Amino acid sequence: MAYEFERKQRIAILGGGPGGYEAALAGAQLGADVTLVERVGVGGSAVITDVVPSKTLIATAEATNALGEAADLGVQFFTRGESGKPVRPEIAVNLAAVNKRLLGLARQQSEDMKSALIRAGVRIIAGDGRLEGTNSVIVSTTRGPEGVDFDEIAADTIVVSVGASPRILTSALPDGERIFTWTQLYTLKTVPEHLIVVGSGVTGAEFASAYTALGSKVTLISSRDQVLPGEDADAAAVIENVFKRNGMTVMSKSRADSVVRTAKGVVATLADGRTVEGSHCLMAVGSIPNTEGIGLEEAGVQLTESGHIRVNRVARTSVPMIYAAGDCTTFLPLASVASMQGRIAVFHAMGDAVNPTEIRNVASNIFTQPEIATIGWTQRQIEEGLIRGDIYKLPLAENPRAKMMGIKDGFVKLFASTTTGTVIGGVIVAPKASELIFPLALAVEHRLTVDQVARAFTVYPSLSGSITDAARAMHIVL
Repeated sequence: MAYEFERKQRIAILGGGPGGYEAALAGAQLGADVTLVERVGVGGSAVITDVVPSKTLIATAEATNALGEAADLGVQFFTRGESGKPVRPEIAVNLAAVNKRLLGLARQQSEDMKSALIRAGVRIIAGDGRLEGTNSVIVSTTRGPEGVDFDEIAADTIVVSVGASPRILTSALPDGERIFTWTQLYTLKTVPEHLIVVGSGVTGAEFASAYTALGSKVTLISSRDQVLPGEDADAAAVIENVFKRNGMTVMSKSRADSVVRTAKGVVATLADGRTVEGSHCLMAVGSIPNTEGIGLEEAGVQLTESGHIRVNRVARTSVPMIYAAGDCTTFLPLASVASMQGRIAVFHAMGDAVNPTEIRNVASNIFTQPEIATIGWTQRQIEEGLIRGDIYKLPLAENPRAKMMGIKDGFVKLFASTTTGTVIGGVIVAPKASELIFPLALAVEHRLTVDQVARAFTVYPSLSGSITDAARAMHIVL
């Protein structure tokens, strides 16, 4: 009797960003035949033009800021002038060198990820992919009618991870010289004399913070009452106060109707007729998913009005064997979420055990100075009665390590269930809040109580000590 060996499951992945990359690794690990289609390089825009370069720029800005604030700790920098007397040197930023370094790091990260996929046995095809029904992917030289099809991939499972692109306004068209999207800033050779940032969401706030530290005069145009309108109100207030103290001009309740080039720079015209002149302008007005024209609707995949792919908690679309991950979906636009979605999608498709993504367990961070990290339920949701919770806020200025480091701004805020004391969320505003949020992420994920968090040892002195101090203050009396 002859036995027929079972064929390997075939997985085709569109897009090699964090979601596609993790999906490919997971598929290879489980023994699938995996093909990844990516047009700009493994890592996608997240690695090549977005997260990696922007956070590298921000790290440089933090170093610049630290030098400027060293005098507060008693550290002073002087050189000897011609007369032999000490002269305070200026801090200079070589932006061309900074950008060369960050783009090099981005390329290296992309190559490292590519090497990891090749070692795992993933087939990588450079090109643009589109769905041809529910079980096939066509690879073309470029998107749209100008492209020439050159490959077809048969697939049992398709994972779409095509990301998103900066939203472009016809009244403020980027030219890559004076008016920029956040993917174009890395061509600058010198620090902008006066950078206008349109949009006070996460991207706008991060770049406004970074370029202020690098030495630019920055004007932030915000259509809302406060910067970072979707974030914790106390955290946003701290950041806006720091922005203003550092010399940034924040124009609240101001909507930019247009931005155009002038002979020497740019001019932004506001809805009320006022104008703002600057040397350069960054447009940070959101993003749009890269889902148009890739055969999703023809395959029966449901999209929102904005073009995002509707997915459930295991990243599956309305078509059973088509999954989606990352910024092109209706989930949070975070690289960490995209990675998790990519892994879960493949595990689910191949019958492996999965834990469906719980949005409230996702830790997120805004890389301003100081940073804002959040997890779980929000104070607004508690105050609106969506969940019963207690709130405790501890200023970071009371922390002994913060005093030693000269940290004046920030806080630790905990949210706990009123009845059980279980940690249900929190906010940290501090330098490296992205690192400090992890204990709270563990507490939320594993449903720890404030008493359990308080019983864990922290180093004295340490910034993390404020977490246990806050938890101790919320002790539940049984």
